Amino acid sequence: METKDSNGSLLADGDTVTLIKDLKVKSSSLVLKRGTVVKKIKLTDDTAEVDCRINGSSIVLKTEFLKKM
Repeated sequence: METKDSNGSLLADGDTVTLIKDLKVKSSSLVLKRGTVVKKIKLTDDTAEVDCRINGSSIVLKTEFLKKM
């Protein structure tokens, strides 16, 4: 399985990515701003999603909103 970001770059565990769009987190008032740097992502069984920690919260992000640094 190959997990790719919005530009088609391959992602791996531990990569650092940035958000390319403002994202509202469901069931929360938290909004993740464009340009937010996310470090140490973890790949999941679904190639369209990655697991990460932002501000101490574990969040699953879709790869279509990420850009590899």
